[in-house]
Amino acid sequence: MSTSTKTARSSDWEPTPPPLAGPGFDPVRLVEMYQVGVWRYLRAMGCEASLADDLTQDTFINVLQRPFQDVSPAATSAYLRKTALNLFISHQRRSGRVVSVEHIEQLDNTWTRCVGDDNGDLGIEHLRDCLRRLTQRARQALDMRFRGEQSRADIAAALQITEHGAKNLMQRAKQQLRECIERKLNQAK
Repeated sequence: MSTSTKTARSSDWEPTPPPLAGPGFDPVRLVEMYQVGVWRYLRAMGCEASLADDLTQDTFINVLQRPFQDVSPAATSAYLRKTALNLFISHQRRSGRVVSVEHIEQLDNTWTRCVGDDNGDLGIEHLRDCLRRLTQRARQALDMRFRGEQSRADIAAALQITEHGAKNLMQRAKQQLRECIERKLNQAK
């Protein structure tokens, strides 16, 4: 991977729109089918939740203002992701933040490889299954850390272990989750 910090310009990320809308095109169905996937994609790209809400809405507004045809789930999903990514990059640039193209491309490639066209539903299902396989203590530690945003000291106190023990417990749990999810994604291919 290159370590250069080339910045993205809007023209670098302009998606090519699908052909004109045909009979039977349903914009409500389009939003219902792809909204969650676009939002999850933006979050994976590093977008804050409230900004992801706004950019997801803007993505559909932009797409629906032009002629659009829902050709296939894969093509539509890719087109919506590119539109959302372009909006995110534009927002970051207007905010004065530099966006590394290599970083964005790597995240996008990982998303496409792991999630594909199912809006992330299969990955979420795998995550839930893998979480159930962890010990109760590991689940509690991760829940306290990532849902409760509690410190390692608080987690250690609640579990009656040292801070170092809490750190090791969470590292092992995250590694187990990563391996379990990767194994399930590879089996699904």
